[in-house]
Amino acid sequence: MSKEQEEKKDEQSNASSLVQKIQSLGQTNVPQAPDSNIHVLSIIGQIEGHVQLPPQNKTTKYEHIIPQLIAIEQNPKIEGVVILLNTVGGDVEAGLALSEMIASMSKPTVSIVLGGGHSIGVPIAVSTDYTFIVPTATMTIHPVRLTGLVIGVPQTFEYLDKMQDRVIQFVVNHSNIKEEVFKDLMFAKGNLTRDIGTNVVGADAVEYELIDEVGGVSNAMRKLNELIDNNRGNESQVIQ
Repeated sequence: MSKEQEEKKDEQSNASSLVQKIQSLGQTNVPQAPDSNIHVLSIIGQIEGHVQLPPQNKTTKYEHIIPQLIAIEQNPKIEGVVILLNTVGGDVEAGLALSEMIASMSKPTVSIVLGGGHSIGVPIAVSTDYTFIVPTATMTIHPVRLTGLVIGVPQTFEYLDKMQDRVIQFVVNHSNIKEEVFKDLMFAKGNLTRDIGTNVVGADAVEYELIDEVGGVSNAMRKLNELIDNNRGNESQVIQ
């Protein structure tokens, strides 16, 4: 192959790489973050559990997130975690599994509800040590639903009721909202069109004491660094 042909091939390869970057990221240069002691974990779209969703759905697969959480817990370089939430909800058990894992981590965690933290996204949002919601974000609180074949017997209702109770207890235990208030929001009529439940926006979520504070990225990073410093102080006391 001649030198001219090689140069032409390299140019085509570079052009192809550039097109791929533009298609996937909408930009030519990918910003590189410096080495950080904080890991950012995003939960976007629908939470996919035991049933695979159609390919056009934007999903967060819980079997992908669980190993990440274990890796974060084991990595000594990571001292804190930011959870970014913009989810419509999804599989109840998968969502609760993620919530329990985040809540049981030894490292400081902070969540930010962006856009929406609906349905089973509510327990995930409150599973962190401190929670933020941006002013325009919403959280839909509603009873547990089943899709597909439902057997019309009392046992089905009892199963749903127990599952719902697990969600309620988790949210109440990991936030400052009172159980009666949360149930009132969950079973409210007229707030959601043709449905039962409540759509809570930004400051209202803080007023109900479901979320700790209205704020965005800078607030969350400031709080997480504060929690990391406190954690370091506690560890040094234990060592002494």
